[in-house]
Amino acid sequence: MNWLSQQAGFIWLILAALLAITELMVPGVYLTFVALGAAATGVLALLFPELGMIGQLISFAAWSTVAVLLGKRWYNTNPIPSSDPDLNNRAARMIGQSVTVVEPISGGSGRVRVGDGEWPAEGPDLAAGEKARVVEVRGGVVVVEAVKAIGSA
Repeated sequence: MNWLSQQAGFIWLILAALLAITELMVPGVYLTFVALGAAATGVLALLFPELGMIGQLISFAAWSTVAVLLGKRWYNTNPIPSSDPDLNNRAARMIGQSVTVVEPISGGSGRVRVGDGEWPAEGPDLAAGEKARVVEVRGGVVVVEAVKAIGSA
């Protein structure tokens, strides 16, 4: 056995520590799980020195994959609370917004102004300039409903 194969377990554990430190400095979540794979491989390399480099690489790949899948499952079942859960979901943020019809909605389709942009729209027949409310966004098309004018029944 050469020096490198004798120290392989410690090298894997050092790699795990470096990955964990990198995760702390540059948060990205997934390096934590790869660090767990490296740590598990390091422990196995210490317990079974005859594992060899190929066995260690297979172990690292397997443990990292298992750790990532378990971590993803955990994050999906335990979401991190947010004060704005729709922050990066532009379509969800549009629901409920008041919009202005810029091209008449006729036969179920037209265009509306949402914020500073125009979107294709579906909904009841509405003339240009009328107000509508977004009720859904379906594949890049804004679905609207008419907004009743103040004082109308």
